[in-house]
Amino acid sequence: MKPKIFIDGEHGTTGLQIRTRMAGRTDLELLSIPEAERRNAAMREDLLNSADIAILCLPDDASREAVAMVAGNNRVRIIDTSTAHRVAPDWAYGFAEMDKAQPRKIRDARHVANPGCYPTGAIALIRPLRQAGILPDGYPVTVNAVSGYTGGGKQMIAQIEDDKSPDHIRAPHFLYGLTLKHKHVPEMKMHGLLERAPVFSPSVGKFAQGMIVQVPLYVDDLAAGATIESIHRALVDHYAGQSIVEVVPLEESAKLARIDATELAGKDTMKLFVFGTDGGAHVNMVALLDNLGKGASGAAVQNMDLML
Repeated sequence: MKPKIFIDGEHGTTGLQIRTRMAGRTDLELLSIPEAERRNAAMREDLLNSADIAILCLPDDASREAVAMVAGNNRVRIIDTSTAHRVAPDWAYGFAEMDKAQPRKIRDARHVANPGCYPTGAIALIRPLRQAGILPDGYPVTVNAVSGYTGGGKQMIAQIEDDKSPDHIRAPHFLYGLTLKHKHVPEMKMHGLLERAPVFSPSVGKFAQGMIVQVPLYVDDLAAGATIESIHRALVDHYAGQSIVEVVPLEESAKLARIDATELAGKDTMKLFVFGTDGGAHVNMVALLDNLGKGASGAAVQNMDLML
């Protein structure tokens, strides 16, 4: 029998992108709820408990409610794309390339927490340096990032695309999370293996999909002997043998005049760059991805396939 998949929240931005990625697949049976019934709790509960894997594309509280609906059903496995369970110790973190053992943890898990889009880029850059001993304990990490506006969901999409909306956003680029209490910080700290919470400055550009995440470093404050080459080598070694995350060669990065945040829009891969000069005082590590691809829906489908 084909595995049954139910996307709870299939009519939202992330859910729609997951459905698009599943279109044409004949190895799955996709359970669906009519949009008019999406708040019908009894229908949702029935579909959730009929699924082999339920993918939750819901706000945090609604995701917790959905998990409770299948608490007594040991057959149903869950992928949660919300923030609700990303630092929960009994949930597998759904970033398969994060660690060599992570694909197996995802494969064997009943509960998988899909990473956030910004943390996917940040952790991809930070964790290899922590594991290689290059980024010392207590280093004051900063993460600066820009995302396509689809990351804000239907509300932000309407605010930007509908110029007749009463809260229309006209700015071509804007900062937010100004209190420095962004909900992605705990997962960056935990899965980035950081002792101190990073300073995270997110922003949104007037483009639909795409993302750039930057982690700048002072070389003199890293482990003794750290260089742009050793930082790059740590990333290359960490992601060796897999195809989703590409570490761009230093010589190729050195030829670039700019990076386009939309380069990987529509793709489920990620590129990592290391910028700087030999013997320079600073290095800038950069992750390039689609906020709805490897940063959300693409990652959810990747995790589903591992679980299957």
